[in-house]
Amino acid sequence: MASLGETFGKIVRRRNAKSETSEEHGTSDNKPFKIFLKAMPLRKLGDLETIKTEVKSGNILIVKVSPLANKSIEDIKRAVNELCEFVKTVDGDIARLGEERIVVTPSGVRIWREKAVSAQEEAPTAA
Repeated sequence: MASLGETFGKIVRRRNAKSETSEEHGTSDNKPFKIFLKAMPLRKLGDLETIKTEVKSGNILIVKVSPLANKSIEDIKRAVNELCEFVKTVDGDIARLGEERIVVTPSGVRIWREKAVSAQEEAPTAA
């Protein structure tokens, strides 16, 4: 049975096969590259470059935004807007995880979003 990392790698490789080579992902000899799930804090706007580099490398990031949000609401708005624009350019995805974190994904990885339930609809329950 394939591991989750191998499965993600296969999906990403298939979706990127037309536009990227394995060398861009730091692999050679057709060995699969590894995708890492990384957690990091966003302490200053300069940290955005590190986040972008990680996502371009194919990694998924969980970013704790509260350190920057505690310093400047304007900076956090700017940072989130910049990351939203960035993920559009790399065909990635971004979503909020609660009040303090966001998740940023590379090309080929989508974040599942449940359709919001209106007041008139019944909320789904586990069977």
